[in-house]
Amino acid sequence: MILLALADPGRVARGQAIGPGFELERAGRYADAASVYFTTVRGDPTNIPALLGLERTLFVLNRMPELLPLVQTARARQPDSPALRSLELRVYAALNQPDSLEAIARRWAASAPRSDAPYREWGLALADRRMWAEARHAFLTGRRALGGDGTLAIELAELEQRAGNWEAAAAEWARAVTRSPDVGPNAASQLADAPAPLHDRVARVLTAPSVSARARRIGAEVLLTWGRPTEAWAAMQPTLTLPDSEAAPALRRFADLAGVLTSPEGHRVRGLALARWADMVPWSLGARARAESVRELLDGGDKVAARRVLEAHSDSNGIAQAALIQLLIADSQLDIAEERLSAAPATLTADDRAALRLALARARVARGELDRAAAALDDDSSVAAIAQRGWIALYRGNLKSAMDAFRAAGPYALDRAAATDRTAMMAMLQRIQEESSPEVGAALLTLARGDSVAAIAALRRAAARLPEQGGRLEVLLLAGQVAAQTGGDQEPTAIALFDEIVRAGGEGAAPPAAELEWARLLVRDGRSAEAIPHLEHLILTYPNSAFVPEARRVLERARGAIPKS
Repeated sequence: MILLALADPGRVARGQAIGPGFELERAGRYADAASVYFTTVRGDPTNIPALLGLERTLFVLNRMPELLPLVQTARARQPDSPALRSLELRVYAALNQPDSLEAIARRWAASAPRSDAPYREWGLALADRRMWAEARHAFLTGRRALGGDGTLAIELAELEQRAGNWEAAAAEWARAVTRSPDVGPNAASQLADAPAPLHDRVARVLTAPSVSARARRIGAEVLLTWGRPTEAWAAMQPTLTLPDSEAAPALRRFADLAGVLTSPEGHRVRGLALARWADMVPWSLGARARAESVRELLDGGDKVAARRVLEAHSDSNGIAQAALIQLLIADSQLDIAEERLSAAPATLTADDRAALRLALARARVARGELDRAAAALDDDSSVAAIAQRGWIALYRGNLKSAMDAFRAAGPYALDRAAATDRTAMMAMLQRIQEESSPEVGAALLTLARGDSVAAIAALRRAAARLPEQGGRLEVLLLAGQVAAQTGGDQEPTAIALFDEIVRAGGEGAAPPAAELEWARLLVRDGRSAEAIPHLEHLILTYPNSAFVPEARRVLERARGAIPKS
């Protein structure tokens, strides 16, 4: 405070003078605050903080006419003060005197012919009063007077958004970003809020052939935000054809935004973007990006593009080798992949080796080759490998070993979906008293290999060999869930299984879970009236069940789906 006083004692004194007024204003005592501000202005007519305080409080008190003469006095003493000029414009707008407002704005513009401030403050004063057409006139007047298609584009863009004119807002944001690339992130963020019915129109404005590369890139980012990656890439690609210092950063940002998407389409587009970005940056950065690109393209189901990336850069470094082996695994060339992994150079990192061994093990499981899946993991002691060994043990029917491995891996190994699958499987295994069950293992392996119909039948056969309260209901529940997800002619099977479980009752989570799944299936089929009794029965019969909160939510949706008579 001492240093500030030495630097500008007058500023500190002004702040101290209005301090009590500001505190009264914060307390909602606007009349008392205004009295303090009036007292300050009488002693110091050009005290801008006090005048601004009067602007706030008198507006609330509906006494704005009292402020005008004070502002005029201050303006006469400091005719060139931008803050006082802006305040004067806002006062005339609040008093609904647009003609006087325009005259004052034009006088200010005449005194500062190269500044856009008079037109900006004129338009903003009107926009704050929701006078959209008048504000637009002010901004466009400034654009014509000063020249330049992007003049006051940000202000016009925000005005059009507030007025609900999203196509016009997009056109103005395109002008703004063409003039100044720094506004790009803000433009994309603002336009992402456009209502869904207007998405196509906004996209057309931003990606039209006539717009600048910067505007098209904003359009691409907005399309990504809306979950339309293929269209986004189509908009981005044409902006990358010419040498451009902004292309690489823009493409990296695009790839990062695409990383939020979890759909195959999103993975594919991110892979394409990374591959293109890798060609624009130094080799050390590009090599890692290409490997990541291959993984993304494989996750997106585009093996052709993944292979093209590798063939275009067929160096023998570890990063390229990892990508190539991953492609071979995805292409079901497991023996070749295994050979390549064994002969991989020392430049292949330990993390890459572990990830490839895990991918190879999973691919072997999908073929039913459990011994070779276990061998692929080698001596890997990571939690991911431990979890995978648990699945292999489970598919062999060794339930105890599977349970031990899942516990050792813990609840956080791999991603959330994998952790959820392990937790659900552990809940089922806890109910099975036997330490081994080849039938359960074989059924689960069939399911893991993607044969849902055969897995349902196998799970039912395996359940029949278990006691009713010793795992049978839990295995039947899994069979019912698979049947419900499969849909079609498997839905009657799902309903029959859920019915059997609910009728059996007893301890465990299977009966309430089955009743919830049954109700969900009915709601999905448009039979909400039939679902309601099941949900009510679940809530009343199992009040302490963890499924009750979800049952209540489904019940509300079911009731809302039935027209009131």
